[in-house]
Amino acid sequence: MGERLVIRTGNGDYTAVLDDSDVSLALRFAAPYSAEGNMISGCLYFEVPIEAIEGGDATTKFEVGDIAWWPRVGALCIFYGPTFLSEEDGKPVSYHKMIRIGRIESDCSGIEGAGDRRGVSLLLPEV
Repeated sequence: MGERLVIRTGNGDYTAVLDDSDVSLALRFAAPYSAEGNMISGCLYFEVPIEAIEGGDATTKFEVGDIAWWPRVGALCIFYGPTFLSEEDGKPVSYHKMIRIGRIESDCSGIEGAGDRRGVSLLLPEV
Protein backbone atom coordinates (compact mmCIF):
# COMPACT_ATOMS: atom_id res chain seq x y z
CA MET A 1 0.00 0.00 0.00
CA GLY A 2 1.15 3.48 -0.62
CA GLU A 3 -0.66 5.33 -3.41
CA ARG A 4 -3.00 7.99 -2.09
CA LEU A 5 -6.36 9.30 -3.24
CA VAL A 6 -8.54 11.95 -1.60
CA ILE A 7 -12.23 11.22 -1.15
CA ARG A 8 -14.15 14.48 -0.75
CA THR A 9 -17.65 14.53 0.73
CA GLY A 10 -19.85 17.45 1.72
CA ASN A 11 -18.47 17.29 5.25
CA GLY A 12 -14.77 16.74 4.68
CA ASP A 13 -11.84 15.21 2.88
CA TYR A 14 -10.60 11.71 3.67
CA THR A 15 -7.22 10.48 2.47
CA ALA A 16 -7.16 6.90 1.28
CA VAL A 17 -4.09 4.72 1.00
CA LEU A 18 -4.58 2.24 -1.84
CA ASP A 19 -2.89 -1.04 -2.68
CA ASP A 20 -1.07 -1.65 -5.98
CA SER A 21 -3.93 -3.52 -7.68
CA ASP A 22 -5.24 -2.78 -11.18
CA VAL A 23 -8.42 -1.39 -9.62
CA SER A 24 -6.47 1.11 -7.52
CA LEU A 25 -4.43 2.20 -10.53
CA ALA A 26 -7.59 2.65 -12.61
CA LEU A 27 -9.17 4.74 -9.83
CA ARG A 28 -6.15 7.04 -9.74
CA PHE A 29 -6.37 7.47 -13.53
CA ALA A 30 -10.10 8.26 -13.21
CA ALA A 31 -9.41 11.14 -10.77
CA PRO A 32 -10.61 13.80 -10.67
CA TYR A 33 -14.07 12.25 -10.75
CA SER A 34 -17.37 13.26 -9.13
CA ALA A 35 -20.50 11.21 -8.53
CA GLU A 36 -23.58 10.98 -6.37
CA GLY A 37 -22.91 8.85 -3.31
CA ASN A 38 -25.29 6.31 -1.84
CA MET A 39 -25.33 5.50 1.85
CA ILE A 40 -26.61 2.40 3.49
CA SER A 41 -25.82 1.12 6.95
CA GLY A 42 -22.19 2.07 7.56
CA CYS A 43 -21.18 2.21 3.90
CA LEU A 44 -20.82 5.01 1.36
CA TYR A 45 -20.69 3.73 -2.21
CA PHE A 46 -20.74 5.17 -5.69
CA GLU A 47 -20.18 3.93 -9.22
CA VAL A 48 -16.91 4.74 -10.99
CA PRO A 49 -16.66 4.29 -14.78
CA ILE A 50 -13.63 2.05 -14.97
CA GLU A 51 -13.29 -1.39 -16.46
CA ALA A 52 -14.94 -3.97 -14.19
CA ILE A 53 -11.69 -5.50 -12.98
CA GLU A 54 -12.22 -8.65 -10.94
CA GLY A 55 -8.74 -9.40 -9.48
CA GLY A 56 -8.16 -9.91 -5.77
CA ASP A 57 -9.73 -11.94 -3.00
CA ALA A 58 -13.40 -11.15 -2.53
CA THR A 59 -14.82 -11.09 0.98
CA THR A 60 -17.83 -9.88 2.93
CA LYS A 61 -15.94 -9.05 6.15
CA PHE A 62 -14.25 -5.68 6.57
CA GLU A 63 -12.83 -3.26 9.12
CA VAL A 64 -14.05 0.29 9.72
CA GLY A 65 -12.05 2.44 7.30
CA ASP A 66 -11.65 -0.22 4.62
CA ILE A 67 -12.17 0.72 0.99
CA ALA A 68 -13.45 -1.98 -1.31
CA TRP A 69 -14.25 -2.46 -5.00
CA TRP A 70 -17.66 -3.97 -5.77
CA PRO A 71 -16.99 -5.55 -9.17
CA ARG A 72 -20.57 -6.62 -9.87
CA VAL A 73 -21.77 -3.00 -10.10
CA GLY A 74 -18.47 -1.15 -10.63
CA ALA A 75 -18.65 0.77 -7.36
CA LEU A 76 -16.20 2.02 -4.79
CA CYS A 77 -17.32 1.33 -1.20
CA ILE A 78 -16.08 3.00 1.97
CA PHE A 79 -16.97 1.27 5.24
CA TYR A 80 -17.24 3.95 7.94
CA GLY A 81 -19.17 2.03 10.61
CA PRO A 82 -21.23 -1.05 11.45
CA THR A 83 -23.55 -2.43 8.78
CA PHE A 84 -26.88 -4.25 9.05
CA LEU A 85 -25.02 -7.56 9.11
CA SER A 86 -22.39 -6.56 11.70
CA GLU A 87 -22.03 -8.75 14.74
CA GLU A 88 -21.40 -7.61 18.32
CA ASP A 89 -17.85 -6.48 17.42
CA GLY A 90 -19.30 -3.77 15.12
CA LYS A 91 -17.07 -4.70 12.19
CA PRO A 92 -18.71 -4.03 8.80
CA VAL A 93 -20.10 -7.04 6.97
CA SER A 94 -21.37 -6.73 3.41
CA TYR A 95 -24.15 -8.74 1.84
CA HIS A 96 -22.14 -8.80 -1.42
CA LYS A 97 -18.55 -9.99 -1.89
CA MET A 98 -16.12 -7.16 -2.54
CA ILE A 99 -12.37 -6.74 -2.97
CA ARG A 100 -10.49 -4.79 -0.31
CA ILE A 101 -8.20 -2.27 -2.05
CA GLY A 102 -7.23 0.19 0.66
CA ARG A 103 -8.01 2.13 3.83
CA ILE A 104 -8.92 5.60 5.00
CA GLU A 105 -5.86 6.93 6.88
CA SER A 106 -7.71 8.69 9.69
CA ASP A 107 -11.00 8.62 11.54
CA CYS A 108 -13.72 8.17 8.94
CA SER A 109 -16.79 8.23 11.21
CA GLY A 110 -17.62 11.72 9.91
CA ILE A 111 -18.55 10.20 6.55
CA GLU A 112 -21.87 9.23 8.14
CA GLY A 113 -22.87 12.91 8.03
CA ALA A 114 -22.12 13.26 4.30
CA GLY A 115 -25.72 12.41 3.41
CA ASP A 116 -27.35 10.08 0.91
CA ARG A 117 -27.52 11.16 -2.74
CA ARG A 118 -24.95 13.90 -2.16
CA GLY A 119 -21.82 14.68 -4.13
CA VAL A 120 -18.61 12.74 -3.58
CA SER A 121 -15.35 13.22 -5.47
CA LEU A 122 -12.12 11.33 -6.04
CA LEU A 123 -9.13 13.65 -6.21
CA LEU A 124 -5.40 13.22 -6.47
CA PRO A 125 -3.64 14.60 -3.39
CA GLU A 126 -1.92 17.96 -3.75
CA VAL A 127 1.83 17.63 -3.88
